[in-house]
Amino acid sequence: MVEKGQRWVPYEDAVPEAAGEGCVRRILAYSDDLMVVENSFKKGGVGALHSHPHTQITYIVSGVFEFTIGEEKRVVRAGDTLLKTDGVVHGCVCLEEGKLLDIFNPMRKDFVGLAKSPWEE
Repeated sequence: MVEKGQRWVPYEDAVPEAAGEGCVRRILAYSDDLMVVENSFKKGGVGALHSHPHTQITYIVSGVFEFTIGEEKRVVRAGDTLLKTDGVVHGCVCLEEGKLLDIFNPMRKDFVGLAKSPWEE
């Protein structure tokens, strides 16, 4: 299990965990101010619509996804980058198997069991 402030994070230390229908999440490096998370999706996998009090940048590493951010829906592919400001509703459906790299500011305390919900600090 990766720990907060861990300077070196070998991939095998990033424990995979279910993160919704057809999605596996790996928490990579993180501090109080920043967190990097890899999400691996199978075709048809869903990142349910949600919001949280974090700014989130998503980089599409591979695959094709249909993303909703606020009222807008777009198909994105490897190399595309998305910005989701705090409180905006967003989610995705995986159209072709792929990986996303999510960067959060501040860290998602709920991902590491330090908060009960995304809105609880």
